[in-house]
Amino acid sequence: MPNEKQNYYKNNRLKQMRAFCEVVRSGNITLAAQKLFLSQPSVTLQLQAMERELGVTVFERRGPVLKLTPDGEALYALAKPLVEGIDSLEENFAAQHGKLDSGELNIGAGESTILYILPEAVRRFVSAHPGIQLKIHNETGRDGLKMLRDDDIDLVVGSMLDVPDDITYQPVVTFDPVLIAPLGHPLSLEPEVTLEKISQYGLILPPRHLSTWRMVKYVFQQHNLTFTVTLEAGGWEVIKKYVELGMGISIVTDICMTGCERLVRIPLKQHFPQRGYGLVLRKGRHLSPQARRFVEILYEVYGIDGTTPEVSDRGSIPA
Repeated sequence: MPNEKQNYYKNNRLKQMRAFCEVVRSGNITLAAQKLFLSQPSVTLQLQAMERELGVTVFERRGPVLKLTPDGEALYALAKPLVEGIDSLEENFAAQHGKLDSGELNIGAGESTILYILPEAVRRFVSAHPGIQLKIHNETGRDGLKMLRDDDIDLVVGSMLDVPDDITYQPVVTFDPVLIAPLGHPLSLEPEVTLEKISQYGLILPPRHLSTWRMVKYVFQQHNLTFTVTLEAGGWEVIKKYVELGMGISIVTDICMTGCERLVRIPLKQHFPQRGYGLVLRKGRHLSPQARRFVEILYEVYGIDGTTPEVSDRGSIPA
């Protein structure tokens, strides 16, 4: 009888750990139950059984808010890679045998990254792996990070100024900053364009929660200057259009310049740092074979040794 009881607990341990990990990721039992296609009482019972069998309390329960106890944090660190490894066992096995022909890949990226950084990598990936369902989510900044932390997407490709402690950022490609202005704008006649001269004209910038606004603000503050924003607009293509119409000037990354624009283009490397775009991952996240393959292709596109040395055996990219 003791052996039968022990085997029963072992057989149910994976279900308990999966429920536990999903509750941690989701933040509450109701959402976890929905993602696991279980009832809320069922998830609650699994958590209670796990705590009873291990002799620990994993959550501090304060109404609807669940907070991990120290024991809970230690258990999550052990359980998370095990659950992810079991859940992706079939895909990993197939990938090791050269059969990466199914599954799903979710990538988060802003409009600029989708338009200018990803097209060739996406084209190669889809061509090589037509059986994999690729979804590109137009999400940036804090929204993209939330989806990454909630495991709604596998990775983010974009630009980061500040890297949170639970996130890793691996630069892939950099571009130079440029000032764009309408044809015939007074700045186009200046022998040298300074920040003080730029500050005299209204700027068109992306929304203030994005990195471009923050970088512009930081640089101007460092020189004790202020600037005026006459229009907030999302996306470089939109911004270029409104600059062409004479509604203001803007500071953009030269990746968005095709040479066909009816604009004045003035380099700003002396004032602003280069803008990097790269891979944004959650620390400890086990990358799926599909995600690892996309990273390899992205590296190939931008000539990073043709390999992915930064990706470890467990699939996460270190800071």
